[in-house]
Amino acid sequence: MRASVPPRFLLVGDSQTIGKAGDHTWRYRLWRHLRRCLGEDGFAFVGPREALYDVGADAAVSYAYPDEDFPQHARRHLAGWGEGWQHMAPLVGPAVRESGADVLLVALGLIDLGFYTNPEQTAENAHRFLTAAREARPGVRAVVLPVVANVRARREPEFGAQVERFNELLAKLVADLGSSASPLLLATAPADWDPERDTYDGTHPGPSGEHKLAAAFATALHQGWGIGGPYTGV
Repeated sequence: MRASVPPRFLLVGDSQTIGKAGDHTWRYRLWRHLRRCLGEDGFAFVGPREALYDVGADAAVSYAYPDEDFPQHARRHLAGWGEGWQHMAPLVGPAVRESGADVLLVALGLIDLGFYTNPEQTAENAHRFLTAAREARPGVRAVVLPVVANVRARREPEFGAQVERFNELLAKLVADLGSSASPLLLATAPADWDPERDTYDGTHPGPSGEHKLAAAFATALHQGWGIGGPYTGV
């Protein structure tokens, strides 16, 4: 990725990333940060989707973003309510190819572990995802966020152990697959993450949680690749 070419970011995630109607989302918080650091035309958010999840419709059909200054082109993403690594693995290749994404910002895993797969199976799907992204664009980069604990992980020791186990496997996967041609970064999960304070329902980020997730990606981009600057959004 040449420094003279504005980076194109593809944000990938589950319900914590897509957000529901009325949420600002961490995507919005990160967009404001990067706009401050890089300028309006210094980067782009790309992807096949733009909507928020509408609880009443049980579908991603809402465009009720709280800030009307959040432009339509910056709302693009590849995130889905109830969608995890296994759902995104077959979608990421076409999304990368069609959007020309340079950098993937990925926050997946909680929904997988909660409803679909065990840690080992989830790690296998993460491998499939990263492989498909590279097949579509061999030089693509990725920043991957470990799973941040929700109230279930705090209250159910067995589930909490699954989250910890997957995060260990994810760290190993990122270390093993990273290369100079297609670098991978493991973001640092917020050390002070508190589901009681940083979410509105024990899982989905409220304002403080949105800032903390945005800061995790912003810090990785800045410290790892010199993109942007220190996060000052809070």
